This record gives sequence, C-alpha cells and structure tokens, in this order.
Amino acid sequence: MESKTVVVKAGKIGQRILLIRGEKVIIDSDLAEFYGVTTKRLNEQVKRNKDRFPKDFMFQLSKEEKAEVVANCDHLSKS
Repeated sequence: MESKTVVVKAGKIGQRILLIRGEKVIIDSDLAEFYGVTTKRLNEQVKRNKDRFPKDFMFQLSKEEKAEVVANCDHLSKS
C-alpha cells in the first residue's frame, strides 16, 4: 500500500487550535482534514486504538460548547 504525504502549513494548524475548558484542542473535523480522512474515519480509528492514546486525548463537547465553537469558527458552520 502506498502512503500519501499530507503537507499542512504550520499557520493553518495554529489557526485551528482552540481553548476549550482550559485546554488547547483541535476539533476532530479539523484534525481529519489535516490527515486527509473523513471525521468519521478518524473517530473510528481513535476508538479502535484507545490504548495508543492518553486517557485525556479527547473529550465530547456539550451542546452549548459546540454551539459556541461553531458560532466563533466560520469554517465549522457547515457542520
């Protein structure tokens, strides 16, 4: 299987880092975009390989948090 190289400019990554619950985070859809996969596929792989990630690697946003993030991040309004 041939692997593909995805190049993401550092500035683009920095723009996608958010501060939520006092933690610096990247939303799963942004991370999936960086890796060139769907959000569904990224989340499937994280769940399938839980032992490879720290316990605090990811958390679920509340409805209120999601609404606030979408309101403040234009690129997420399509989600």
